[in-house]
Amino acid sequence: MGLRPVDLARRAAVSTQLVRNYEAAGILPPAPRSDTGYRQYGPEHLSALLTYRALAPGFGAETATEIMRAVHNGDEPLAYRLVDAAHAALHEQRLATDAASEALGAMAAEYVDESPANGPSLLVGELAHRLGVRTSALRVWEAAGLLAPTREPGTKYRRYGPEQVRDARVIHMLRQGRYYFEQIKPVLDGLRRTGSTEALRDAIAERRAAHDRQTRAMLHGAALLYQLITEG
Repeated sequence: MGLRPVDLARRAAVSTQLVRNYEAAGILPPAPRSDTGYRQYGPEHLSALLTYRALAPGFGAETATEIMRAVHNGDEPLAYRLVDAAHAALHEQRLATDAASEALGAMAAEYVDESPANGPSLLVGELAHRLGVRTSALRVWEAAGLLAPTREPGTKYRRYGPEQVRDARVIHMLRQGRYYFEQIKPVLDGLRRTGSTEALRDAIAERRAAHDRQTRAMLHGAALLYQLITEG
């Protein structure tokens, strides 16, 4: 069965140019050319295209591309290793989410404590060192409206008081859990205003749901990958 680029594109709901890009990237096996120079695609190209499109949502475009290249190069062990590594990375993310949930739940008590937060005021470098992040990260958090350090008169150096240090710890934990700024802001707002952990619970629940969605996507992609390998 001969297939044109437009045929593959229609079956996968992509553009014909994207089909050509996939071939150039090694996602599809090389397509022979007709005497007139036209690409001649077959069922194996359609199968590869659909497999990649199924792999990408769960494994990411880069890893999915590496998996497809390994398969086309006949290096099945490498393809399996890439699949295993992606599952292991997702498992680590789940563990990080669980750890952040426990730690942040304990830290939330600091926001409802009637006694004011105490401790030294830190310069940007001192706070960055304490958290184990770059100073640029603190500036990015400030630009995103998550932190509001004061400025020293004269020098204009940033100073982070106990409240800002506390907030920075929360931000850092959430960023380690791959939370976006727009997810972090309502968590901080709730903790600062009333000590409410509702937004925190919602953010953690959504993160766990995202893990589940990725696992399902990986299973779907792996099923097509198994079929591609065994029937190829």
